[in-house]
Amino acid sequence: MTPKYKRVLLKLSGEALAGEKGMGLDFDTVLKFCAPIKECVDAGVQVGIVVGGGNFWRGRQSGKMDRTRADHMGMLATIINGLGLCDALEQLGCDVRVQSAVQANQICEPYIRNKAVRHLEKGRVVVFSGGTGNPFFSTDTAAALRAAEIDADILFKASMVDGVYDSDPKTNPNAKKFNTLSFSQALSQDLTVMDGTAATLCRDNKVPLLVFNLDDPQNIVRAIVGDESIGTLVK
Repeated sequence: MTPKYKRVLLKLSGEALAGEKGMGLDFDTVLKFCAPIKECVDAGVQVGIVVGGGNFWRGRQSGKMDRTRADHMGMLATIINGLGLCDALEQLGCDVRVQSAVQANQICEPYIRNKAVRHLEKGRVVVFSGGTGNPFFSTDTAAALRAAEIDADILFKASMVDGVYDSDPKTNPNAKKFNTLSFSQALSQDLTVMDGTAATLCRDNKVPLLVFNLDDPQNIVRAIVGDESIGTLVK
């Protein structure tokens, strides 16, 4: 493998970690996603990961619950997923550190930007959990923020769709997929790339974004080597 990128930030969907169960953590599925990450690390790529928590809790679907408290619960869900990813990666032979934006010092490191960069330089995978540490911000925004902070070459959003479309491909069979587009286009056309705060962060800090499908975990490797046949590149 000849990587195109030296340092990447990978955003993983929490729902994807549930596998066919739909909820919770399916460890066989987690291992399946971690295998190509190990392959990339072995090729010399520095990998940071931000993981969602939707397989356990989604704050925006909490109904009448106080939004701030619901978001705090979501942050805890991302820590659970971060620890699961850490365990799977370690079983595959990776050196991993989990950092959290909310204090959980007995189970993971606090998020410290310079320490995270040092870990990456030493070849360790860094899993960023706890979102941004603040309510009202999504894990997409956390991924954009961490990508900018660690000077990642690119942000990968591995999701359940194979790119960005002009409408929902699940409901519109004629939906058009974009191969490339700009953040300004995505924002002005209200395309479902990531939330507006995250897209604006990427645009303003010149962090390119590749959205691709995680149904085939090897797409992570294809993304690392710069395979232009997968996903949508937003820059």
